Amino acid sequence: MTSNRSDHGRRYARVVPLPPNVPELAALDLLRSVVRTGSMSRAAALHRITQPSASSRIRTLERQLGVRVLDRSPTGSRPTPDGQLIAGWADDVLAAAEHLASGVESLRAHRAGLLRIAASYTIAEYLLPPWLDHFLADRPDDSVVVEVTNSRAVVERLDARKVDLGFVESPMVPPTMHEQLVGTDELIVVVSPRHPWALESSVGLETFASTPLVLREVGSGTRDALDAELAHLGVPVPTSVLDLGSISAVRVAVINGSSPTVISRLAVDEDLERGTLVEVPVVGLRIDRNLRAVWSKKVEPSRLAAELLDHLASRTR
Repeated sequence: MTSNRSDHGRRYARVVPLPPNVPELAALDLLRSVVRTGSMSRAAALHRITQPSASSRIRTLERQLGVRVLDRSPTGSRPTPDGQLIAGWADDVLAAAEHLASGVESLRAHRAGLLRIAASYTIAEYLLPPWLDHFLADRPDDSVVVEVTNSRAVVERLDARKVDLGFVESPMVPPTMHEQLVGTDELIVVVSPRHPWALESSVGLETFASTPLVLREVGSGTRDALDAELAHLGVPVPTSVLDLGSISAVRVAVINGSSPTVISRLAVDEDLERGTLVEVPVVGLRIDRNLRAVWSKKVEPSRLAAELLDHLASRTR
């Protein structure tokens, strides 16, 4: 009998329910926001609830814990030392909850045959549509949702597990990500036909560096690649006369404006053929970049993500 009890104890862990004073996750999340923002009203706005609702939630939390977490006064609410401590402990709990929620979402997407992608603009606008059209041709029960954003935001979405697979144009991929080459691209300098450079066979690197440009926003793969190459050459980055959030906006601004830009050749091939934009070689400047699929090292790629990666790899064999 003793041996059986011992075997039983080794095989089955004792199950202990959570104590009744364990707070609700939503209340802990709100408390953490109050501590981080320094304001009950700002925390309430962040959580999209009214300030009275936020105050009521915090009072319920205090009753449940038996600890005062905020000092209230006519000028506002400040976390008590105990409240600061509890908010710090909440970080690990809430991170685990976010991990659980994103895992469940990934599981649901896997079972539903849904692939969630975040892709930077050049890839999303010019390469991904035909790739996905071909990939899904013999998968009638599967679907793909694509979020278009800049390269840095793609990595952030992957880190938060809000997407399964990303595509970026940045020259560097964080060490937290696996990567797979899916294509190459060239960044070129273009101007309107009305620009003085349109009549030149080339311009010097110093002239280019001292000329204000229309540029993609900070965080885009195009901007990162330009900055990296100019840093390598020891040349200052040109000032930006206009920062824009998409390739199409940059293209239209240059066609209708008076400033040059650095842009993907993929995005302006037709404009160069029609003559609505003119390519201007810059002496000593050439920016070739790799286009990559990326996915988190912390999570196994979903079935559809793995199959799409295999499909894209077969294109380059």
